[in-house]
Amino acid sequence: MGWALMRSVVFDIGETLLDDTRGFAAWADWIGVPRHTFSALLGALVAQGRNNAETFQYFRPGFDLDHERQLREAAGVGEQIEESDLYPDVRPALSELRARGLWVGIAGNQTARVGELLRQLDLPADRIATSGEWQVAKPDRRFFDRVAELAPGERHQIAYVGDHRDYDVAAAGAAGLQPILVRRGPWGHLWADDPLTTASAKWIVRSLMELPDLLRPNVP
Repeated sequence: MGWALMRSVVFDIGETLLDDTRGFAAWADWIGVPRHTFSALLGALVAQGRNNAETFQYFRPGFDLDHERQLREAAGVGEQIEESDLYPDVRPALSELRARGLWVGIAGNQTARVGELLRQLDLPADRIATSGEWQVAKPDRRFFDRVAELAPGERHQIAYVGDHRDYDVAAAGAAGLQPILVRRGPWGHLWADDPLTTASAKWIVRSLMELPDLLRPNVP
Protein backbone atom coordinates (compact mmCIF):
# COMPACT_ATOMS: atom_id res chain seq x y z
CA MET A 1 0.00 0.00 0.00
CA GLY A 2 3.00 2.29 0.61
CA TRP A 3 3.16 5.54 2.52
CA ALA A 4 3.32 9.27 1.79
CA LEU A 5 4.92 12.37 3.22
CA MET A 6 2.36 14.77 4.66
CA ARG A 7 2.36 17.79 6.91
CA SER A 8 -1.27 17.67 8.03
CA VAL A 9 -4.22 15.34 8.33
CA VAL A 10 -7.77 16.67 8.70
CA PHE A 11 -10.75 14.57 9.71
CA ASP A 12 -14.42 14.70 8.82
CA ILE A 13 -16.70 14.35 11.87
CA GLY A 14 -19.89 12.32 11.45
CA GLU A 15 -19.24 8.59 10.87
CA THR A 16 -15.51 9.31 10.71
CA LEU A 17 -14.88 10.32 14.31
CA LEU A 18 -18.41 10.08 15.70
CA ASP A 19 -20.80 7.14 15.59
CA ASP A 20 -24.05 8.84 14.56
CA THR A 21 -26.33 6.08 15.89
CA ARG A 22 -27.43 7.96 19.00
CA GLY A 23 -27.87 11.22 17.11
CA PHE A 24 -30.15 9.70 14.47
CA ALA A 25 -32.13 7.90 17.17
CA ALA A 26 -32.71 11.23 18.93
CA TRP A 27 -34.06 12.75 15.71
CA ALA A 28 -36.41 9.80 15.18
CA ASP A 29 -37.72 10.25 18.72
CA TRP A 30 -38.13 14.00 18.18
CA ILE A 31 -40.28 13.67 15.07
CA GLY A 32 -42.19 10.73 16.52
CA VAL A 33 -41.33 7.88 14.17
CA PRO A 34 -39.89 4.45 15.02
CA ARG A 35 -36.10 4.45 15.01
CA HIS A 36 -35.97 1.50 12.63
CA THR A 37 -38.29 3.26 10.18
CA PHE A 38 -36.17 6.40 10.25
CA SER A 39 -32.95 4.41 9.74
CA ALA A 40 -34.41 2.33 6.92
CA LEU A 41 -35.53 5.38 4.97
CA LEU A 42 -32.23 7.11 5.64
CA GLY A 43 -30.44 4.06 4.24
CA ALA A 44 -32.58 4.08 1.12
CA LEU A 45 -31.70 7.71 0.45
CA VAL A 46 -28.03 7.04 1.08
CA ALA A 47 -28.08 4.22 -1.48
CA GLN A 48 -29.51 6.68 -4.03
CA GLY A 49 -26.70 9.13 -3.32
CA ARG A 50 -29.08 11.70 -1.87
CA ASN A 51 -28.65 14.05 1.08
CA ASN A 52 -29.60 12.42 4.38
CA ALA A 53 -31.42 15.62 5.40
CA GLU A 54 -34.11 14.69 2.88
CA THR A 55 -35.20 11.93 5.28
CA PHE A 56 -37.18 14.40 7.34
CA GLN A 57 -39.24 15.58 4.38
CA TYR A 58 -40.85 12.16 3.98
CA PHE A 59 -42.19 12.31 7.51
CA ARG A 60 -42.84 16.05 7.70
CA PRO A 61 -43.02 17.85 4.34
CA GLY A 62 -41.54 21.33 4.70
CA PHE A 63 -39.43 20.27 7.69
CA ASP A 64 -37.07 23.11 8.67
CA LEU A 65 -33.98 21.41 10.10
CA ASP A 66 -32.37 24.54 11.54
CA HIS A 67 -35.60 25.62 13.24
CA GLU A 68 -36.15 22.15 14.69
CA ARG A 69 -32.62 22.18 16.07
CA GLN A 70 -33.46 25.41 17.89
CA LEU A 71 -36.65 23.84 19.26
CA ARG A 72 -34.71 20.84 20.51
CA GLU A 73 -32.20 23.06 22.26
CA ALA A 74 -35.02 25.03 23.90
CA ALA A 75 -36.61 21.78 25.05
CA GLY A 76 -33.36 20.60 26.62
CA VAL A 77 -32.84 17.74 24.15
CA GLY A 78 -30.47 19.45 21.74
CA GLU A 79 -27.24 18.19 20.21
CA GLN A 80 -25.10 16.16 22.55
CA ILE A 81 -21.73 14.50 22.11
CA GLU A 82 -20.26 12.23 24.73
CA GLU A 83 -17.07 10.20 24.92
CA SER A 84 -19.09 7.08 24.12
CA ASP A 85 -20.06 8.59 20.74
CA LEU A 86 -16.45 8.50 19.55
CA TYR A 87 -15.31 5.48 17.60
CA PRO A 88 -12.80 3.53 19.75
CA ASP A 89 -9.85 4.23 17.44
CA VAL A 90 -10.24 8.03 17.45
CA ARG A 91 -8.18 9.06 20.46
CA PRO A 92 -5.32 6.58 19.94
CA ALA A 93 -5.06 7.33 16.22
CA LEU A 94 -5.10 11.12 16.58
CA SER A 95 -2.66 10.95 19.48
CA GLU A 96 -0.25 8.75 17.53
CA LEU A 97 -0.40 10.98 14.45
CA ARG A 98 0.48 14.02 16.55
CA ALA A 99 3.23 12.10 18.37
CA ARG A 100 4.80 11.31 15.01
CA GLY A 101 4.90 14.98 14.06
CA LEU A 102 1.76 15.52 11.97
CA TRP A 103 -0.59 18.47 12.45
CA VAL A 104 -4.07 17.12 13.19
CA GLY A 105 -7.28 18.99 12.38
CA ILE A 106 -11.00 18.27 12.50
CA ALA A 107 -13.42 19.92 10.05
CA GLY A 108 -16.80 18.66 8.88
CA ASN A 109 -20.38 19.48 8.02
CA GLN A 110 -21.74 20.16 11.48
CA THR A 111 -23.30 23.00 13.43
CA ALA A 112 -21.34 25.53 15.46
CA ARG A 113 -22.75 23.81 18.56
CA VAL A 114 -21.08 20.55 17.54
CA GLY A 115 -17.79 22.42 17.29
CA GLU A 116 -18.23 23.60 20.89
CA LEU A 117 -19.08 20.09 22.09
CA LEU A 118 -16.06 18.56 20.36
CA ARG A 119 -13.74 21.10 21.96
CA GLN A 120 -15.13 20.17 25.36
CA LEU A 121 -13.96 16.58 24.78
CA ASP A 122 -10.35 17.79 24.68
CA LEU A 123 -9.48 15.68 21.66
CA PRO A 124 -5.85 15.34 20.56
CA ALA A 125 -6.28 17.81 17.68
CA ASP A 126 -4.62 21.12 16.86
CA ARG A 127 -7.77 22.79 15.49
CA ILE A 128 -11.48 22.02 15.25
CA ALA A 129 -13.88 23.76 12.86
CA THR A 130 -17.35 23.12 11.44
CA SER A 131 -19.32 24.21 8.41
CA GLY A 132 -21.67 26.06 10.75
CA GLU A 133 -18.79 28.18 11.98
CA TRP A 134 -17.40 28.72 8.49
CA GLN A 135 -20.80 29.28 6.87
CA VAL A 136 -19.88 27.00 3.99
CA ALA A 137 -20.43 23.26 3.72
CA LYS A 138 -19.05 20.32 1.78
CA PRO A 139 -18.91 19.54 -1.06
CA ASP A 140 -18.48 23.25 -1.84
CA ARG A 141 -14.92 23.93 -2.98
CA ARG A 142 -14.78 26.88 -0.58
CA PHE A 143 -15.00 24.50 2.38
CA PHE A 144 -11.81 22.78 1.29
CA ASP A 145 -10.19 26.13 0.60
CA ARG A 146 -10.78 26.86 4.29
CA VAL A 147 -9.26 23.50 5.19
CA ALA A 148 -6.20 24.37 3.12
CA GLU A 149 -5.93 27.74 4.88
CA LEU A 150 -6.29 26.08 8.28
CA ALA A 151 -3.82 23.22 7.90
CA PRO A 152 -0.06 23.68 7.43
CA GLY A 153 1.49 22.59 4.16
CA GLU A 154 0.75 22.71 0.47
CA ARG A 155 -2.51 21.10 -0.61
CA HIS A 156 -0.82 17.90 -1.74
CA GLN A 157 0.66 17.63 1.77
CA ILE A 158 -2.76 17.71 3.47
CA ALA A 159 -4.72 14.48 3.87
CA TYR A 160 -8.49 14.66 4.34
CA VAL A 161 -10.15 11.64 5.93
CA GLY A 162 -13.87 10.99 5.58
CA ASP A 163 -16.56 8.39 4.96
CA HIS A 164 -18.50 9.97 2.08
CA ARG A 165 -17.70 9.36 -1.59
CA ASP A 166 -18.97 12.71 -2.89
CA TYR A 167 -18.63 15.08 0.06
CA ASP A 168 -15.25 13.85 1.28
CA VAL A 169 -13.28 11.82 -1.23
CA ALA A 170 -14.24 13.32 -4.59
CA ALA A 171 -14.59 16.89 -3.29
CA ALA A 172 -11.32 16.88 -1.35
CA GLY A 173 -9.47 15.38 -4.30
CA ALA A 174 -10.90 17.98 -6.67
CA ALA A 175 -9.61 20.68 -4.31
CA GLY A 176 -6.08 19.29 -4.47
CA LEU A 177 -6.02 17.54 -1.10
CA GLN A 178 -5.12 13.88 -0.53
CA PRO A 179 -8.44 12.08 0.19
CA ILE A 180 -8.70 8.98 2.37
CA LEU A 181 -11.94 7.02 2.83
CA VAL A 182 -12.64 5.18 6.08
CA ARG A 183 -14.87 2.17 5.49
CA ARG A 184 -17.46 2.56 8.22
CA GLY A 185 -20.92 3.93 8.72
CA PRO A 186 -23.54 3.59 5.96
CA TRP A 187 -21.72 5.77 3.44
CA GLY A 188 -18.27 4.31 4.00
CA HIS A 189 -19.45 0.74 3.57
CA LEU A 190 -21.72 1.50 0.63
CA TRP A 191 -19.16 3.38 -1.45
CA ALA A 192 -15.82 1.88 -0.46
CA ASP A 193 -15.66 -0.16 -3.68
CA ASP A 194 -17.36 2.39 -5.92
CA PRO A 195 -15.28 3.21 -9.02
CA LEU A 196 -15.30 6.93 -8.23
CA THR A 197 -14.04 6.22 -4.72
CA THR A 198 -11.28 3.89 -5.80
CA ALA A 199 -10.21 6.33 -8.52
CA SER A 200 -10.20 9.36 -6.19
CA ALA A 201 -9.06 8.07 -2.79
CA LYS A 202 -5.38 7.82 -2.05
CA TRP A 203 -6.22 5.06 0.42
CA ILE A 204 -9.25 3.21 1.74
CA VAL A 205 -8.85 2.14 5.35
CA ARG A 206 -10.92 0.17 7.83
CA SER A 207 -9.50 1.82 10.94
CA LEU A 208 -7.95 5.18 11.72
CA MET A 209 -5.13 3.24 13.39
CA GLU A 210 -3.85 2.41 9.89
CA LEU A 211 -3.07 6.07 9.27
CA PRO A 212 0.09 6.55 11.37
CA ASP A 213 1.94 4.03 9.19
CA LEU A 214 0.58 5.55 5.98
CA LEU A 215 1.20 9.24 6.72
CA ARG A 216 4.68 10.34 7.64
CA PRO A 217 5.58 13.89 8.59
CA ASN A 218 7.14 16.13 5.97
CA VAL A 219 8.31 19.06 8.07
CA PRO A 220 10.53 21.67 6.38
